Amino acid sequence: MKKVLIITYYWPPCGGGGVQRWLKFVKYLREYGWEPVVFTPENPECPSVDDSLLKDVPEDIEIIRNKIWEPYSFYKKLTGKKAGDKIQAGFLSEKKTKSKFLEQLSVWIRGNLFIPDARKFWIKPSVKFLAGYLKDNPVDLIVSTGPPHSAHMIAMGLKERFNIKWLADFRDPWTNIDFYKDLKLGKRADKVHHQLEEKVLQSADSVVVISKGMKEDFRSILNRHYEVIPNGFDPDDASVEQGEVKSNGKFSLSHIGSLTKTRNPENLWRVLSDLVKEVPDFARNLEIRNVGKIDYHAVEAIKSFGLEPYLTTIPYLSHEEVVKEQRSASVLLLLVNRTPNAKLIVTGKIFEYLISKRPIICIGPPDGDAATIINETKCGEVFDFDEIKSLKKYLLEKYNAFKANDLINSCVSVDRFNRKNLTEKLASVFENN
Repeated sequence: MKKVLIITYYWPPCGGGGVQRWLKFVKYLREYGWEPVVFTPENPECPSVDDSLLKDVPEDIEIIRNKIWEPYSFYKKLTGKKAGDKIQAGFLSEKKTKSKFLEQLSVWIRGNLFIPDARKFWIKPSVKFLAGYLKDNPVDLIVSTGPPHSAHMIAMGLKERFNIKWLADFRDPWTNIDFYKDLKLGKRADKVHHQLEEKVLQSADSVVVISKGMKEDFRSILNRHYEVIPNGFDPDDASVEQGEVKSNGKFSLSHIGSLTKTRNPENLWRVLSDLVKEVPDFARNLEIRNVGKIDYHAVEAIKSFGLEPYLTTIPYLSHEEVVKEQRSASVLLLLVNRTPNAKLIVTGKIFEYLISKRPIICIGPPDGDAATIINETKCGEVFDFDEIKSLKKYLLEKYNAFKANDLINSCVSVDRFNRKNLTEKLASVFENN
């Protein structure tokens, strides 16, 4: 069986969206003739901890780790955060910042001094560590997955030393990620980011991205071949205590994941505020649920529309509990960041939404990658950021279906997003390297 070394910053018991993609690939790779070896930090800065994910790690898989130093302890002190506070990559602030100057200064330092990211100090020690490992333990292929893009820099260093085939996997864009413009980059730092990005695209033997939009975006940087392998759902997760779909008794609009400032759907809050006033019993039945971190600005917007009494926030659930949460919702909210790269954004949760048997409201660009998936699978409706009238009509339809106990929703053509099928496609890319 061929061997592949996978360099990933996020690995169980780390939780969050960054773990799922390669955890599931590793789970199924052996079925397609590849033995995975995982390299990950011993002490990562995880956005959350989810021990339930450990069940998906093959028992006898080889996992190698090294210690990493990151500047987050300094960052936390500078911004007044506690040592145990988790860092959110997308500039999510759960509370109003006490010192705007210190917050802005920390962002400037992060963007201009830590390139490509705050894990830059992981690169050289990891190249040295893995060089020693590979001398005695040869592999047929190296995979790096980012962000953080420092993982790609490790892989590039190893390729230069050993000339081993290398596949670079991008779960998100690099210089076109939604918060890139918020990094307060100077001209030099911006130039270095673009240079490193292009160098990775030039040097990797294969580049995998998660959507067609991201493929076209990278093609504008470097015209080469890009494989598109989206995220997906694990059939094992889909069967976790599914049984009958049960409502929690409320007309619950559930959003799974971080509700950042740029994901704040003001048109939705406006429509819900109108329906509370106009529709008998709507206020009594309404619940807005957010499972994950919620930004201070989003909370303030909800308050401004008089919807705070209907808001339920759940800071964290394990992945197993999230699957159950999705199935108990009345409607699932897919909120795309209102940023210049909005058309490229395809959050990982969309694929588990598809098998929840619940209707999806997607608020984002109607011609974006997320909208394409919703429309092709017939799993819900897509509404632009400022759309009001049609969103209100759709919500009323779903509210009436809720009262009639008729909210079951079946999608079509979703098996192409099955993690096992996607792993088979990945293995074929491995073979063609």
